[in-house]
Amino acid sequence: MDHVLGVLAPHLRALVELAAHDGHMTDAAAALGVPQSSMSRRIHALESELGVPLLIHSGRAVRLTRAATDLAQGVRRPLGEIESVVDAVTGRGDPEHGTVRFGFPLTMGSGQVPDLLAEFRRRHPGIRVLLKQAHGSALTADLLSGELELAIVIPPPDRARHTVIGRQMIRAVLPADHRLAAAGGVSLAELAGETFIAAPADYNIRRLTETWCRQAGFTPDIAFEVTEFATIRELISRGLGVSLLPADERTPPGVAEVPLDDAEHSRPIALAWGGSVEAPATRLLSRFLSDAFV
Repeated sequence: MDHVLGVLAPHLRALVELAAHDGHMTDAAAALGVPQSSMSRRIHALESELGVPLLIHSGRAVRLTRAATDLAQGVRRPLGEIESVVDAVTGRGDPEHGTVRFGFPLTMGSGQVPDLLAEFRRRHPGIRVLLKQAHGSALTADLLSGELELAIVIPPPDRARHTVIGRQMIRAVLPADHRLAAAGGVSLAELAGETFIAAPADYNIRRLTETWCRQAGFTPDIAFEVTEFATIRELISRGLGVSLLPADERTPPGVAEVPLDDAEHSRPIALAWGGSVEAPATRLLSRFLSDAFV
């Protein structure tokens, strides 16, 4: 243990950062705040210590070997937790300087979350926030692997520590010239017989769409499956179908969002953590987001 913490830990951290930056030595060194020469020495020292090749040189580029990738993936989370605990108990963590790997859902790529990130950046300019967008299961997997420290996840993940911070309202999204586009509300039964555009089957919003439509007495006729919600809205604006999607404050031209009035159709929004201990910078972001969603 002494050997790992005293000798290998800095070298392993260098490898983790190098993997996170796809082998770009300069970017990884900048993330660690060390010269590129120090970064190279740490990786080569780790190779010598382990007796395993970690880098493949291709011209001026560097690629990680399979062994290096496996090692970085395996040590990322425990190494991060060790560093967080040490910072927390010693008070060495500077909350105003650090990096937070933060994820959020594809359905929240416009409006509230970007606005909140802009405000957080204004308040805490010394904190780097590395962003990833994905659907809920992918974000949960990244939290559990240590790829992310913090994420907004919909629905709340079963396997990661989390707290519910709000609810996301679901609307009927229709072409602007649809017969129901100007209605103050629409029941799902009124959409029976419509052509639907939906997310893939493993997306939570797709499962909810099918469940709610069945409860309304019909099976949705899904003609298109699309991963990008902005693309779904583009197809709707061209009259190709309707959809059930999270409310978006910035609906594009040619699209109308109408509330579903036969029941509250929403889903919980959770803030989830990848480890049991928060680094100071992560704690600042998580508290900011929790307060903002209240």
